[in-house]
Amino acid sequence: MSAHLRTLGIITALLPAAAGVMAADSGVDFTREVRPILVAKCYACHGPDEDKREADLRLDVREEAVKSAIKPGKPDDSEAWKRISSHDKDEVMPPPTSPKPLTDAERGIIRRWIAEGAEYQQHWAFLPVRRPAVPRSDAASPIDAFIRAELAKLHLQPAPEADPHTLIRRAALDLTGLPPTAEEVAAFVARWNSAASPSIRHSTFEALVDRLLASPNFGERWGRHWLDMARYADSNGFLGDGLRPNAYRYRDWVIGAFNDDLPFDQFTIQQLAGDLLAQADSAATGFHRNAALNTEAGVDKEEARYQNLVDRVNTTGRVWMGITIGCAQCHTHKHDPITIRDYYSFYAFFNNTEDRDDPKTKAPLLAEARKDRRQTYVHMAGDYTRRGPDVVPAGLSALPVLKSQGPGEPTRLDLAKWLVAPENPLTSRVAVNHIWSRLFGFGLVRTPDDFGSAGEAPSHPELLDWLASEFMRMGWSRKQLIKLIVMSATYRQSSGETGAEGAGPASSIEIRGASGFTLPALRSQLDPLNRLLSHQNRIRLDAEILRDAALAVSGLLKRTIGGPSFRPPLPEDVFDVGRSSNWSASPGDEIYRRSLYIITLRSVLYPTLTTFDAPDAADACVRRDRSNTPLQALTMMNDGVFVEAAQALALRVMRESTGDTTRRLRWLFERVLCRSPRDDEFRRLAAFHDEQKLQVMNAGADALKALGSIDKTIAASEKVEAATFVAVARVLMNLDEFINRE
Repeated sequence: MSAHLRTLGIITALLPAAAGVMAADSGVDFTREVRPILVAKCYACHGPDEDKREADLRLDVREEAVKSAIKPGKPDDSEAWKRISSHDKDEVMPPPTSPKPLTDAERGIIRRWIAEGAEYQQHWAFLPVRRPAVPRSDAASPIDAFIRAELAKLHLQPAPEADPHTLIRRAALDLTGLPPTAEEVAAFVARWNSAASPSIRHSTFEALVDRLLASPNFGERWGRHWLDMARYADSNGFLGDGLRPNAYRYRDWVIGAFNDDLPFDQFTIQQLAGDLLAQADSAATGFHRNAALNTEAGVDKEEARYQNLVDRVNTTGRVWMGITIGCAQCHTHKHDPITIRDYYSFYAFFNNTEDRDDPKTKAPLLAEARKDRRQTYVHMAGDYTRRGPDVVPAGLSALPVLKSQGPGEPTRLDLAKWLVAPENPLTSRVAVNHIWSRLFGFGLVRTPDDFGSAGEAPSHPELLDWLASEFMRMGWSRKQLIKLIVMSATYRQSSGETGAEGAGPASSIEIRGASGFTLPALRSQLDPLNRLLSHQNRIRLDAEILRDAALAVSGLLKRTIGGPSFRPPLPEDVFDVGRSSNWSASPGDEIYRRSLYIITLRSVLYPTLTTFDAPDAADACVRRDRSNTPLQALTMMNDGVFVEAAQALALRVMRESTGDTTRRLRWLFERVLCRSPRDDEFRRLAAFHDEQKLQVMNAGADALKALGSIDKTIAASEKVEAATFVAVARVLMNLDEFINRE
């Protein structure tokens, strides 16, 4: 084993001990250390759910816990400590049958916590949003001041700023979902390199960001994020999977709302209660018409209606409040202060809604029923046939009171306004976290749909609150918030831990051992998940953006915005299951539109997108999985759209570049990767070109089949070279650098 590896092993062993010493010196942190243990190991039997509570013991509320189980400052006199430290299988808690026993380290934390007074803290997400003071710093952006304050605690330095080629590609992909053209890159880099000072470079980047935010492609890119959460699809789902020919009108409304920078509070109100406003775009309330709908013959209509309303409740809670409200559908929540009565009081807001179609556009809408209104009641154990106590529309009891703005019971309009009220502690935090996650790969809270007790705590709680308050201060402008984040030095950092190629670790500190010796510690050892953001995150492109990028660099992309969805070519075996077999690809260049407009049939999902982790529209998707599989590599090499893009790109290089192979290779590289090749890269690329050309010449007519549809447009004297460039283009579009954004 090398000395370097031995050193890393020692560091890895030392870090937990160092963390334990720091925790001991500062006392036990209830939020960070104690609550996660109680949530995972205790609350199922001794938490909020009164129906499942054992021994009438409640450990989630201090006033209840200290009555019999905990003696603050006296662990040895505390029944809770006696039970968790017992070796008697009939006494020990959790019992031996529990799948989640306590570890020795967890027992130690509980004992120290009781000894220190057993103080509780209200869960951070349910506390009001406060605007904290910005840490003192020489950073120009408050965001950077907060980030650097946390980095300083581990003596970490931020990574250097990314190079201009990386910056323009990163910003373009993040804000518009399309790579910049070679001409745009050249112009930006020239201005950047001619800048006489950092402030001029800052202004150059700001001008780029402003242009990208003003692009109509911005609404397409960020609309796709929202459509994931809206579980948008063009069909009903289930076995019949009937088509929704006008569902796209909601999709187009979302795109327009982002491009117009519709304030998020109004964006919320129009989608949840637009039918109750004097003036609103009718398509907005299509948000809750996106869910799957069972229209099969013989279906129990009341059960189907109940399941549809449950989806609306759960989705609203998940998307806007970031809480698992659905856990209270059958019983009081095991971890969070959400009772089953809370759940059905929330359900009551949707219990008298009707599904309608706009008379002019046929857009699917949600509307309030004016007659034959239903009484809402608790469904015992989540069974739609079992009626419990009556309830009326109301917010969650753990949050500020939801008040009616008019006579009678609160309406969906009251609900929507309550969600975006300044005193609501969740909505602005959740919305900011969603936006942050799109720009860094992860949110400040890495469980974006669970801000509750079982979710992760924020990595930078003060920054989260500052951004949440700033978002509201900005009038809920998403474009302003995005610009604020993108202009920060934190966003503009290099994504490599070394900071620059061959430069070695960008940052290290010393860990002092028990005997007084010191060792250097790499950034990756101290913060392996980059929670503190000492560098940018390298992010694999979303499925749609990967396809769009290939079409864009090839010149095939049709940039028409909005309108009905299109059908791409599909292999026949896709229809081996289900009823959807009547499939004809859309005509002409419609098949080259952005992936956002591909028809989403729940029973026939486009396999190219699902291979790259596109969601299936079954539920609200607030965070996509990101995987790297052999099937993805095979798809990039063999799927029809990527093969056709490589052929079109080869045709472009033959037509738009000079006959000199060296220039053509550079032209191709720059358009695919948005930068010039290094000398060593170019040598390998040129060698590959020469090898492929020799193979094409030796294989004859069979090798020319690689030209596909462009064969008829290539002169006979250039076909060998064109087929060679098809192979080169395929390799470049399969590079890791193309598939990821740095």
